[in-house]
Parts: sequence; structure tokens; C-alpha cells
Amino acid sequence: MAASEELYTKCARVWIPDVEEVWKSAELTKDYKSGDVSLQLMLEDGRNIEHKLDPKTKNLPYLRNPDILVGENDLTALSYLHEPAVLHNLKVRFIDSKLIYTYCGIVLVAINPYETLPIYGTDIINAYSGQNMGDMDPHIFAVAEEAYKQMARDERNQSIIVSGESGAGKTVSAKYAMRYFATVSGSASEANVEEKVLASNPIMEAIGNAKTTRNDNSSRFGKYIEIGFDNRYRIIGANMRTYLLEKSRVVFQADEERNYHIFYQLCASAHLPEFKALKLSSANDFLYTRQGRSPVIDGVDDTKELCTTRNAFSLLGINESYQMGLFQVLAAILHLGNVEIKDRDADSSVIPPNNRHLMAFCELVGVTYQDMSQWLCHRKLKTATETYIKPLPRLQATNARDALSKHIYAKLFNWIVEHVNKALVTNVKQHSFIGVLDIYGFETFEINSFEQFCINYANEKLQQQFNMHVFKLEQEEYMKEQIPWTLIDFYDNQPCINLIEAKMGILDLLDEECRMPKGSDDSWAQKLYNTHLKTCSLFEKPRMSNRAFIIQHFADKVEYQCDGFLEKNKDTVNEEQINVMKASKFNLLVELFQDEEKATSPTGQVQGTGGRTRLSIKPDKSRDTSSKEHKKTVGCQFRNSLQKLMDTLNATTPHYVRCIKPNDFKLAFSFDPKRAVQQLRACGVLETIRISAAGFPSRWTYQEFFSRYRVLMKQKDVLADKKLTCKNVLEKLVQDQDKYQFGKTKIFFRAGQVAYLEKLRADKLRAACIRIQKTIRCWLARKKYLRKRSAAITIQRFTRGYQARCLAKFLRRTQAATIIQKYQRMYVERKRYKQKQAAALAMQTILRAYMARQKYQALLREHKAVIIQKHIRGWLARCWYKRCLEAIVYLQCCIRRMRAKRELKKLKIEARSVEHFKKLNKGMENKIMQLQRKIDEQSKENRLVNERLVGLESSYTVESERMRGELNRLRGVEEDAKNKANQVSSLLEELERLKKELSATQQEKKTIEDWAQSYRDEMEKMVAELKHQNGLLKKEKDDLNRLIQEQSQQMTEKMTRAIAEETQQLETDLNEERSRYQNLLSEHLRLEEKYDDLKEEMALSSNVSKPGHRRTDSTHSSNESEYTYNSEYAELEDGTRGREDVTRGIDTSLTLKLQKRVTELEQDKQLLRNELENREEQLQRASAMARGAELEYESLKRQELESENKKLKHDLEEMRKSLLGNAATGAGAPGSPAYKVLLEQLNASCEELEVRKEEVLILRSQLVSQKEAMHHKETMTEPSVYKDDVSKLKDDEVKQAYVGLKDTNRLLEHQLQTQRRTYDNEVESLRSELQNVKEENNRQQQLLAQNLQLPPEARIEASLQHEITRLTNENLELMADDPTASREARVVILRRMVDLMEQLEKQDRTIRKLKKQLKVYSKRIGEMGAGQTEGQTSPGQMVDEPIHPVNIPRREKDFQGMLEYKKEDEMKLVKNLILELKPRGVAVNLIPGLPAYILFMCLRHADYVNDDQKVRTLLTSTINSIKKILKKRGDDFETVSFWLANTCRFLHCLKQYSGDEQFMKHNTSRQNEHCLSNFDLAEYRQVISDLAIQIYQQLIKCMENILQPMIVSGMLEHETIQGVSGVKPTGLRKRTSSIADEGTYTLDSILRQLSAFHSTMCQHGTDPELIKQVVKQQFYIIGAVTLNNLLLRKDMCSWSKGMQIRYNVSQLEEWLRDKGLMTCGAKETLEPLIQAAQLLQVKKKTDEDAEAICSMCHALTTAQIVKVLNLYTPVNEFEERVSVAFIRTIQTRLRDRCESPQLLMDTKMIYPVTFPFNPSCLALETIQIPSSLNLAFLTRV
Repeated sequence: MAASEELYTKCARVWIPDVEEVWKSAELTKDYKSGDVSLQLMLEDGRNIEHKLDPKTKNLPYLRNPDILVGENDLTALSYLHEPAVLHNLKVRFIDSKLIYTYCGIVLVAINPYETLPIYGTDIINAYSGQNMGDMDPHIFAVAEEAYKQMARDERNQSIIVSGESGAGKTVSAKYAMRYFATVSGSASEANVEEKVLASNPIMEAIGNAKTTRNDNSSRFGKYIEIGFDNRYRIIGANMRTYLLEKSRVVFQADEERNYHIFYQLCASAHLPEFKALKLSSANDFLYTRQGRSPVIDGVDDTKELCTTRNAFSLLGINESYQMGLFQVLAAILHLGNVEIKDRDADSSVIPPNNRHLMAFCELVGVTYQDMSQWLCHRKLKTATETYIKPLPRLQATNARDALSKHIYAKLFNWIVEHVNKALVTNVKQHSFIGVLDIYGFETFEINSFEQFCINYANEKLQQQFNMHVFKLEQEEYMKEQIPWTLIDFYDNQPCINLIEAKMGILDLLDEECRMPKGSDDSWAQKLYNTHLKTCSLFEKPRMSNRAFIIQHFADKVEYQCDGFLEKNKDTVNEEQINVMKASKFNLLVELFQDEEKATSPTGQVQGTGGRTRLSIKPDKSRDTSSKEHKKTVGCQFRNSLQKLMDTLNATTPHYVRCIKPNDFKLAFSFDPKRAVQQLRACGVLETIRISAAGFPSRWTYQEFFSRYRVLMKQKDVLADKKLTCKNVLEKLVQDQDKYQFGKTKIFFRAGQVAYLEKLRADKLRAACIRIQKTIRCWLARKKYLRKRSAAITIQRFTRGYQARCLAKFLRRTQAATIIQKYQRMYVERKRYKQKQAAALAMQTILRAYMARQKYQALLREHKAVIIQKHIRGWLARCWYKRCLEAIVYLQCCIRRMRAKRELKKLKIEARSVEHFKKLNKGMENKIMQLQRKIDEQSKENRLVNERLVGLESSYTVESERMRGELNRLRGVEEDAKNKANQVSSLLEELERLKKELSATQQEKKTIEDWAQSYRDEMEKMVAELKHQNGLLKKEKDDLNRLIQEQSQQMTEKMTRAIAEETQQLETDLNEERSRYQNLLSEHLRLEEKYDDLKEEMALSSNVSKPGHRRTDSTHSSNESEYTYNSEYAELEDGTRGREDVTRGIDTSLTLKLQKRVTELEQDKQLLRNELENREEQLQRASAMARGAELEYESLKRQELESENKKLKHDLEEMRKSLLGNAATGAGAPGSPAYKVLLEQLNASCEELEVRKEEVLILRSQLVSQKEAMHHKETMTEPSVYKDDVSKLKDDEVKQAYVGLKDTNRLLEHQLQTQRRTYDNEVESLRSELQNVKEENNRQQQLLAQNLQLPPEARIEASLQHEITRLTNENLELMADDPTASREARVVILRRMVDLMEQLEKQDRTIRKLKKQLKVYSKRIGEMGAGQTEGQTSPGQMVDEPIHPVNIPRREKDFQGMLEYKKEDEMKLVKNLILELKPRGVAVNLIPGLPAYILFMCLRHADYVNDDQKVRTLLTSTINSIKKILKKRGDDFETVSFWLANTCRFLHCLKQYSGDEQFMKHNTSRQNEHCLSNFDLAEYRQVISDLAIQIYQQLIKCMENILQPMIVSGMLEHETIQGVSGVKPTGLRKRTSSIADEGTYTLDSILRQLSAFHSTMCQHGTDPELIKQVVKQQFYIIGAVTLNNLLLRKDMCSWSKGMQIRYNVSQLEEWLRDKGLMTCGAKETLEPLIQAAQLLQVKKKTDEDAEAICSMCHALTTAQIVKVLNLYTPVNEFEERVSVAFIRTIQTRLRDRCESPQLLMDTKMIYPVTFPFNPSCLALETIQIPSSLNLAFLTRV
């Protein structure tokens, strides 16, 4: 006690009783000293009180546990085990952490949250599957997993006992436990037994659950479900037993309660057509459904619930007719309740005639209206001699009606339970079972009757069994650890059980009173008082009542009212009413009552039922029970069934779930301490605590104790032996040795000792912290002082410098001011002088300018006057001259005219005279000549005179004009001179006036200058302001520009982000489609394997061997779309028909169902493939032209093949004729006709080759000419560009000439350009043709070199194929250059193509057939030639050198990379290369992928010889053999990795040598020669790709199985950084130790395993990209499993564990760096785990912290973040819990997130895998086959 009293010191916290909160926390303000009568306490609200101790017991108040223990998963881990600690721990977990499950030793305490929580999904089930119970947070799934594991491990049946009062969640807990079993175990067959087990829940809830004031879905019966398992622990069936159905609820409900759900479901669905015949309406129209006045439950749709119920019925095999029959009976019960019974007189009653509801009842159940109305109001009394019919009063008749309703419902309930059990039963032998007991808890109300008595009796029995089990486990633990122990005193409730069930007990006396003729409740009460009041301390009599009694139960005292006990115990029904029911025409009702016996009371009397309820017990299943057994009372039946239940539970290992109801108002996460304490006391949780506290509740392993309390040890105390070290330390720390015991592996502590050790540890750590703080504070203070001193010196230095700078600045300013004054004064004076000087100069300038202008004007006038005079005088002289000249000329003309007239007259006279004429005629010619000469001279002179006259006239005209203008000017000047003379006087006056204005102007100028100065200043100021505004505007402009740039950048980023998101979405969609496809593949594989297993089981069960019809793996097709060939389907059908008679006794529906499922999956897969093909069509459209080219190429090839076919036929005929006609000697010799025929064929082929070349050239020339013809049809028009030039000209003729010239130039220019283009085109075409000729020459040389290496029969074909390819390519190029010219040719080609495509296949077959025949004939020729040569060998000829002249030798330089095998060696090849190959030896000693290369080389030879059957069988055998070896050794990582690498390599080889352009570009020229030539294996590539996907998924599963046990231990539990994580006290359910014991996994184990995986895959030659995908999947599994366990383990959510996780993650990242895998995406898969670790380490107090958390944890969902914060648990006292307000803040900030509500990550998720093309650089001809593979039968070709 000393150690305990030492803990009551100041600041210690205790619990004191409280009326409202039950227990209230307080803190000691003063140390407790022995002998004190009171304690000084301070409450949490700050009030100080004095708590007085009990003077008798002197018991101190309960101590409060340290904060680090508050919220523990297991209540037994608390240092102080008492009621307030338990209550507070549950409250903290429920309210603060939202955790509804808590362990209390072996009990799981479940608090009803009244809210749907996301903790029951399949992901949670998978997380708890296979885990130890103590390793995960408390959960109903953990209890179920523990029961399942113990059943499998101990070979012992298990039971899960779920108890609690109504509304505590018993039914839901039992339902989730059954769901867990159904999920983790599966079923032994495909009959969906687990679904049927779960389907029984909605049925039983509909007929057995109802709304009460405490629960909307309260189970009104108890049930025990046994879930059966086979020897492989798979569900095979179930069986249900029910207890105490509350029949009285059928006829009566209290306020705010409802009848059973099924009635309301029927009423809500009354409008459905199939329910019209039931004549139902609203629930408020029926008495049995409206009494509670609450027909509707919020959030529940009764119509949908009925659909669920009907679906469950159908799943359990209850067909529609039976369902309608059930609903018919239920509707009849409702109508029966509405039958109104009226008083006829005081002793009799009557039903009014034609009662609507009674008629409906009779119609529904098939009875007569008269009989029913008769026996509802009468009953039959029998005596020894007579039988009487006695009328019943209205009250008794009403009770009889209600009794019939209850009886019918009870029969219906039992019938449904019986048929549910039939549906759940199975023919498979049950190996073990797990029972789930869902039964009512201890009940106490204000008025307690027979029902509460039976319920509490059952709880007494269960509590006794519970106490014994807890006691047994406690003692077994002590014995196992070999510690001294004494019997623990625990409460034994056997006296209370004896009081109830022993001889002369309460039930015995009740049955005796029921047998009495006049027994009553009062007389029974008196018997109880007389028998037990004085003899049993547990039985009491109330003071104020003689009709009640009190029993002291284990939980509380309960007062029972005796009223109604006898009637409820009898539970009788009118026999005549039963007989009427038996006589019904309704088959289902007859079936319900077919075994009905008389159920009358022993006295034969009928009494009113009275009371509120009536109970029934389901009778025994045996149909052959006697009538005596039917007469047993309810109490007797209940006692017997309860005893059977206890026997069953005692034969199993029990697991306990105690459901607690937190409040009576169904409020979500609201905790009422009073109600919780009542239930904790009643359900035995506190008794468990008491038993644990009586012994050694705290248990530590030696390693855990050493790790936790290492700080209390000195260095000298630490020894090599941890056990001895712990013993020595404990002896020093705890003086009382009774407070602890040392076991073999653990240390056991009494209650409170761990808290004492924690106090010592905290004191030691606090002292260490104080010392550390002292040192740190000293260091900080000194550092602060030195910093302040340095700052002071620095301030002084800067201050003095500042003062010196200020003085220097003052001196400089003084000197500057003096200089400024000097220059300012000088400036003012100089400015004044400048102004005066400028004014004087201005005046002088103006005056001088005026005088100069005057002088200039005078000179100008004088000069102009002289000029005028000159011109006038000249003009006058010219005028006189002209007049004189005109007079002279006139006179001359007159005189000459007169003389001419005289001469003319004289000549006329002479002319008249003939003699004169003759005389003169002689000299006439000379005169004429002279005259002519004279005329010419005169005309010349005349012209000169005229010219001179014109010149003079023009000069005269110009001079006269000039003189006239000069005269006018002189006149004007004269007038101006006169005017100027008059203006001189006015100008002088004006000068004087201007002088005066000048002085005024100077004054005004000065004023203006002053104003201008002020204006300048204002403008400067305004300019400054404008500059400032301009600066602001510029700044604003810059800001706007920056904003625009930012917005532009944001928009760009937004668009980039949107594009990235869209791209990511597309990638996600593609990955989802790929994942869905791969999941379908895995599902198909699983179903295929299950189908094979079922076939094997059927074959074994039939014991008939039919080898010809058995389906084996070899019959599986490699085509994924069908998986079997038609022939194999035929074999399977034949085999199925062959064994049909043998397997007739087996349920073949499962096989058919499986086949149907496989077919559906194949259809889904085909649809998915079609969808993928549709998406790929978009990419294929781009290659439409290429496909067209291929089609054209094929058409041309067909033409060539036709010609070749004809040629071959002709050659074959000639060969046949030659063979038939030359069968004599020497037919095969070199000179033989056959040999000549072959040579002729070779020559003909060469000639044919030349002909083909000429045809190619002709066709090319035609195409070129066609292109040129189309080119010349094009026209060119140029718009007129000279319009502007023409518009500039004005003259029309000139314009026309200009336009014509331009047109001519344009025409010439066009012709020149046309000639230039023609020349350029010709040059370019010649160049290209020259280049083509060079390339053609090179190709011909290469072709010639290649053809020389080919056999003669292949040379022609190769040459023709080459020419056709070249011709087609050139044709396509011409088409691309000139599509218009080639349109007609293309149409013709396409039309021919349609016809030729139909003939292609036929031609190919014919050619292959002819080739084979040619080979056969060649061999025959060779054999004939060899035989004849051998027969005619001369003596000098060598016998060992046979001549084969027909076989033309093939010149082979190298091995062609093919392997030949015989057909019968195929199975040997598959066996040696696949089935019996050891991966380890191959990977180490041989090249990677060798099996794949060998298989492909064999495939190449099959393709080379054009053997379709051989190719198909080889691929099929290969695929099926790989599947077989993986099925056999699928759990061996090396095997799976080896065949994944080889399958991928085989797939790459099929692609690399397929002949596709996209793959050939990666090959060398030699590798391209090895391409497949006859078969397109694209479909098989898809099949092998699917096989690779299956192998990849198998590899992932194999790795997951290896890594799964390591992850939690290595990533979470193991302390990689020793000493960081503190070990907290644990409870009864020990967790896995974090100390690296021998055999435990560490982080190094994970890294070593990852390295082993990586090295194995590298050795096997796995593709690097595939290795990256595997590593990414590995890291995802590690991150997901670690995070899921972190979210489900409260003890792992601490700051130190976050540091451990981050360190472990860094080690994983380091491993990635070492392996060069940082870019594979593996690191990103760990991001949720990294953020969870950061979340554990960051501050969690303020809003800033919340914002940081929200931005940091983007990879975690809101549910995960809140879960981690709720689970965060301090390991030491120095850490703080996360407040509820902070968690609410986080939830508020994250509520807008759009994310999945799923809590856990999907550990089963597999990323979709891709197989990027990875060509091999290895040449096939260089591969050598080692002899160790035993493949000597393969021949290199």
C-alpha cells in the first residue's frame, strides 16, 4: 500500500463519484498523508473541494491513468483497472476518436454510433484477414478472424456471443460477423452458400424485427446461427435456432413502436398488381399496425425493403407461389385483427353478419365464414360424459382472436425458419462450425414481467459461462508462465441460477401453479414468499406490494410483477379454432398446422391473456414429439432450450461481443455515462476488469520492459541477460515483491504498478529534461548576451559615424551657400545689363532698318523709272519704223504691179503674132530653163525672206508686248511717286506716334515678361505634376502589363494544365480499359482453373476412365477469343456425352453455370476487344493510302502469280510427259530429257524475267506520258498588273499603244517562263531518272547477289516479286504526284482487284499444291537417277559418289536460323524445353530467353515449309504447356519470372520477324531476311500477349504472397532507428513486438527480398520496362499494406513512428537509386504513405497548421487524414493529442474535395501492364543449342 499511497501526491489526478457524470476527474492540491480524513481536490472547472474519505474503509479515490494510456485499444492495458477508467477510456475513444470498438480482455465492446460508418467494406475485411487479433485495432472483423483461425488451428468449433440490450447493435454486429465469414472463406461449391447465409438476414429482420422506442430495427427474438465449414474451411451451409419470439407484438404495440416490419412492407406495397387479391390498404387502416401511432421509420422505404425480402426468399429457393402464400397468411392476420366482436349480453358476444374483414380472412385462409364466426365467440368444454359449447364474453373472445393471430404468426415464423434452414443445408459433410449467438442482454424496466424474467435468466446462464471462461483463461496464462498463483475470487452466480431453475425454484413453482385448477398469480406469489424469502438472500419482497418479488441478479436488482406470469407461461389457444385452420382449403395453412396437437391448459380453462406480451419458444425440430411434450409450459421449454444452448457453447471456444447503447435518443456519437455504466455492469465487462485486476493485469515481455524502462537503469545494471537485468532493476524499484511476478517470457504486474513505473520513468525523464533545458537556456542566454553586446558596439560605431557625416555635411552646405549667393548676385546683375543692352540694340535695329528701307525704296523707284523710260522710247521707235516700212512696201507693190501690167500687155500682143512666136520659139527652151532656175532661186529667196519675216514679226510682237508692259509699269510708278510724296508728311507723324507706342510697348513687354515668368513657373509646376502623373500612369501601365502577363501566363498554365489533365484523363481511361481487360483475363483464368478442378473432382467421383474423351490442357486453344478450336469443342462435347450417364447423379447445374459464366466473360472480352479495335481504326485511317497501295500491289502480284501458275502447269505437264516417255536407262542423267526439261525451265524463267523487266519499263513510260498529258491540260491565267500604269496616261492613242506594248511583253515573258520551266522540269526529270537508274542498278546487283544464294526454283519468284514491288511503288508515286491523271487507272485497278481478290486464295492453294507435287516429282527423278546410275556403274567409277542431277544444289553461306523437327517429336520438344526445364540452370548457364529463341526458330521452319498444321499445333502446345507448368509451379517466383521473360521474348520475336514495317525498321538487313514469309500470326501475338498478362498477374500474386508477411513487420513494427519509438503498455491481446527478435522481419529483409526479385528477373532477361512495372507494383503493395495497417492501428499513429516510416521510405528510395529505377514511378506510389508519416510529425494546433496539412496531404483522402488524426496517440507525456476542434477544422477545409469515401487502399489492385516492343540484337543463326537441353532431335537448317 506504500507504493499506492506514494502516488497520492500533489498534482495527482483521481476520480470521485458524481451524480450526473457518474465519475468526475479531480486533481490533488495537497499531498496525501497517512491518516488524513479528507483530500483537497480541484475540479476540472477550477473549483476547489474537500473530499472526505469513508471513516470505516479509509478507501482512497480511484487514481486516474496517465494521459498516454487514455484511449487504449484494450482496457486491460490500463494501469488502473476500475470502473471510472473504463468509462473514461470508452468515452474518449467514442467521442474524440470516433472509435466504436474496444477490447476488454477477451471481450469486444461495441458502442452503437447511430451512424453509418465506412469501416465494413471489402477492403477492411481483406485488411483484417490473416492478421493476429492484437495486431490490429479492435473490430468485429478481428473477432471473426480470431474465431476462424482458431477453428482451423485448434480443430475446435467456435462461438461468437453477441449480447446487449435493445438498440445496442447486436443484430448488425452478428450480420457483419457472418459477412466476414462469407467473404474470407468462400464456399465449397458454386451454389453461393455464403450469399444464402447473408440472404437469411433480410428475411429474419422482416419477420422478427420491429421498431421500438430504443431501436428502429430491434430483434424481437434470439437466434443462434451455426455456419458450417468443410475440411478446407469453406462454407458449406448453415443452421439457425431461434429463441423467445415476442408474439404479443403481433397484437399490441406501445406508443412510438411498430409491429414486425413485414406487415408494413406489405401495406406499403398494396398497390402492386400481384397484391390486389390481398385486399390490403394503408397501415393506419389495421388495428395490428396502428396502435403504436408510428407507421413510418425515417429513412426507410418499406416498398424497397419488401423487394429485398422477396429477392432473399428467391435466393433461398422459396418460389413465388410460396411467397404469395406467406403474404396471404400475413394479410389474413391483419384482417383478423380488424374483426369487430360486439357484446350480445354480459356472458356472450357476437360478430355482426357479413363482416368485411372476417370475410376477407376466410377467403384468404380458405375456411368457412360460419365456422370461423362461430368459434371466435364460443368454445367447447368437455367432461367425462358430455361436451358443452360455451359462449365467450367479448373480452375473452377478443383475447381468443388475438391468441389465434399470435399462434398463426408463430407457426408461420417457425415454418420460415425451417425452410431457411433447408435452403442452407448441404450434402457435404460438415467438418466444423462457427456459431453466432444474437441474444438479448440484461433488461430492467419500471414494470418487469415474464419476458424480462426469462431474458435475465438466460443472461445469468451466459454470465456464468463467461466468468468460468475468463477465469479459465487467466489461470491457463499463469500456469503457462509457471508463476505461483492462487484461486482468484470471482462472482459466482450459481445461487441465483439455482433460485430460478433448481427444484422448488421459481420456474418449478410456476409450473406447479399452472397445473393447479384454480392457480393464480397471487397464490404463486405467496408460494414464492413462503419458500425463498427466508432461505435465499438473493430473493426479496417489495415493502409496498404483495404481487411482486425482487431478485438480486449479477448486474442489478430487478423487481418483477407477478401479474400475467401464469397465463404467459401456459400460452393456450382455442382447440376448435385450430381444427378450423386444419380444415382449410389453403395448402400452406394446412402445412403450418399439420402437426398441431392440442394445446390446452392443464385445467382446461381459458383465461384472459392480460399483460403486454406473450412469449413462445420454437419447438424441437423433431416431428415425432408426443402430445405431452407439446403441453410443456413456456418456462419449461425455455429452460430446456437454454440448457441445449449452454451445452453447445460449452463445447465450443467462445468469443464475446458486448454491444453498448450510448444514449436513449438515438443521437449519433452522443455518450450518456449513466446508461453506459448500467450496461457495462450488466454485460459483464466490469466483471472481466475485476477478475483481471484481482490477478496480474499488466504483462510485459522482458525485451519490452527493458526497452521501455531502460532510462531507469544505470550502465552497471545492464547485463547481457535481459531477464536478469529486469529482475535486478525491479527489485530496486519496487520493494514489495508481491506486486510483480517473473514468468518464463513475461513479467506480471499487479494493478497500478505500471502507473508507478511510468511515474518513475516520467520523473527521470522530467529531471533529464530540466537538466537539458537548464543547459540550453544557459547557452541561449549567453548567446543572446553576446549578440546584444555586439549589437551595442555596432550601434555606437554607426552612431558616431552618422554624427561625423552630419558635421561634414553642414560645413559643405555652408560653403556651398556662399558660392550660390555669389553666383546668384552675379546672375541678377548680368541679367539686368543684358536686358538694357537688348533693348538698346532692338531700338537701333528698328530705326536703322526703317532708314534702310526708305533708302532702298527711293533707289528702287528711280531704277524702275529709268527702265520704264527705256522701254517706252524703244516702243515708240519701233512703231515709227513699222509705219515707214509698211509705206515703202506698199509703194513698191504698186509700182511693180503697174510695170507687170505693162509687160503683160506687151506679151499678149506678141503672142498673137505667129512670126513672132516662131522667132521666139528657138530660144524658148533655154528661157524656160532659165526661168525655171530663176523660179527656184526666187522661191528659195522667198522662203528665206518669209522665214526672216516670221522671225522679225515674232521678235516685234514680243518687243511690242514688252514695251507695252513697261509703259504701263512706268505709268503706275509715276502715280506711286505722286502718292508717296503725299505720304511723307503722314509717315513722319506716324513715326512720332510709333515712338510713343514703343515706350508703351516696352512697359507692356515688361509686364508680359513678369507674367511669362510666373506662367513659366506654373507650367514647370504643372509639368512636374504631369510628370508625376505620367510616372504613376507608367507604373499603373507596368502593373497592368505585368498583370496581363501574369494572366496570360496563368491562362497558358491553365491551358497547359487542362491539356495535361485531359491527357492524364485519356491515359487514365486507357489504363482503366487495359486494367478491365486484364481483370477479365485473370477472371477467365480463374474460372478456367476452377472448371478444371471441377472436372477433376467429377472424374474422381465418377471413378470411370475414358481416355478418349478426357479434356486435358493440350486441348486448350491458344486463341484467346475462343480458347478452343472447333475440333476440340467437338472432343469436349463427345467426352461430356460419354460420361453423361456416369455423372448423372452429380449436380451438373454448377458446371453449366460455370460454362455460361465463361461464355459471358468471353463475350465481354470480345466486346472489349471490338471497342479497342474501333478506337484503333482512327489511327489506321491515316494509313488508308498505304493500304490502298498494298491492295494494288496484291492485285499486280495476283496477275504475276496467275501467269506463274500457268507456267508451272505447263512445265509440270512437260515433266510428266518426259517422265512417262523416258523411263528407260539414264533418264535422270545430266543428258536425260528430264534434266533438259529442268534446264529449259530455268532458261525460260530467265527469259520471263527479262520480259517482265521490259513490261515494267513500258508501263513506266506510259505512266510518265500520261502524267505529262495531264500536266499540259492545266491553264495559267495572270491578272493584269498594268492598270495603274495605263491610268497614268491621258492620250487615248498613247494608252492604246502602251497597252499593246505591255500585252506583247507579257506574252513574250510567259513564253520565256514556260520554256524555262519546261527546261527545268526536263533537267530535274533527267536527274531523278539518272538517280533512279543508279538505285535500280544497285538494287539489281543486290537482288542478283541474293538470288545467287537462293535455290533455282525460288529465284524466279524472288525476281518477279522484286520487280512487281518496284513497279507498284513507282505507280503509287506517280499517283501521288498527279492524282487526276491516275483516277481512271485507279478505278480500273480497283475493279480488277475485286475480282482478283476472290481468286487469290484459290491461286495460292493451287501454287502450294503444285510446288509440293514438283518437289515430289523431283525426288522421284533423283531416286530414279540414283538407282539407274548405281546399276550402270562402270568398274572405274566410284560407287560412293552418287549423282543427283535433278536436285539443283543451293548455295548456302550461313545457317539461316531455323530448326527442323519431325511431327512426332513435338511433344518431346515441349516436354524437354518447357515442362522439365529447370529455370535456375537455364538462367545461370545459358543465354536469357533461349527457350523462346528455340521455339521461334522451330516456328520459322514450319513457316518456311508452309505447314499450317505444324504452326498451329506448335503454338497451341507451347501455350498450353506454359499454362500447365505455371499451374503446377505457380507459387515459385523463379519459374513464373522465367516464363514471363521467355513469353515476352517469344512475343517480341513474333513481332520482330513478322515482316511489318514498324518492326522491321529496328532489324539489321540479315534479321529482315529471317522474317516469316507464309503466315500472318497477328492473332497469335494477341493470344501470347494475353498469356503474358496472365503470367504477369501470377508473378505479382507470387511476389505479394512473399512480401505480405514482411511488410507490416519491416515497415511499421521493427525499430529501424533504435530508441526512437517508445513501447507502451499492452493489454491481454499482445501486439507483435517491435524488437527484432530472431525470425522476425526487418526492413533489411524487405530490401534483400526486393534485390532477390530484381536480380532474378535480370538473370532471366526480363525487359527493363517490364522490370520497372514490376517494381512499381511491388512498391505500391508495400505502400498500400503499410498505410492500411497504419490506419487500423492506433498504437502506430505517433510522432516517433512517423519518423521511423520516413526513414524506411528513404531506404526504399535509396534502393531505387542503386538499381537505377527512380523513373519507373515506384516512388510516386509511396506518396500516400510519405504524407501520412509527415502528418504524424507536423504540428496540429492552429489554423495555419490545418492549412499546411490540407495542402500537404493531397494524396490522402479526407477519410484517411481524419482517421490518422483521430488515431494519433502520444507515446510520451510530452506529446499532445489532437483536439477535436482541430479535426473539425480539417474536415471543414476538405469538404469540397471530390474523392472516394473509401478509407483503405486497394491492396489487390494491379496496374495494367504493357509490353513495349524490345527487339533483340541477337542473330538467330549464331544461337547454339546446348546438349544439356536434350534437343538433339532438332536439325539446324
